[in-house]
Amino acid sequence: MGFVLGFHHEFKLASFKVKVMAMNCIKSLRGIVITKEAVGMVDRRTFSAGAKKKGGKGGAAADGPKASSLGKEVKSTTTVGANILKDGTDPKVLDDSEYPDWLWRLLDKRPALSELRRKNIETLPFEDLKRFVKLDNRARIKENNFSKAKN
Repeated sequence: MGFVLGFHHEFKLASFKVKVMAMNCIKSLRGIVITKEAVGMVDRRTFSAGAKKKGGKGGAAADGPKASSLGKEVKSTTTVGANILKDGTDPKVLDDSEYPDWLWRLLDKRPALSELRRKNIETLPFEDLKRFVKLDNRARIKENNFSKAKN
């Protein structure tokens, strides 16, 4: 009886080994298939089939700015390239009075933190006070992060 159990046990072990070997074989074949796909990808042509540039080393003339096909009138009345919709058109340039007031203040110089620190906080306008608090908080956070990074 012990021999039969031993033989049965050995048979299960042998069949397990065969399964493991088969799985390893399949895994190695998968690796080969992937490698062949990778070789096939590398082997493919990846450059364009367009016409070759004529001329030698001085090809910079061909790379220069090209003349626009839009007329002067179209350029001055529309914002060319500002269209974000597939079927839309470029927006028209409006009169300055039709734009909001805040738009014209976007490019104004705003005071730096060092300049705001030199001024009296109690006399600052509300916008400058908000900017001072924001910049001061940002500077303190950076300082705290820097001191933590040293430790």
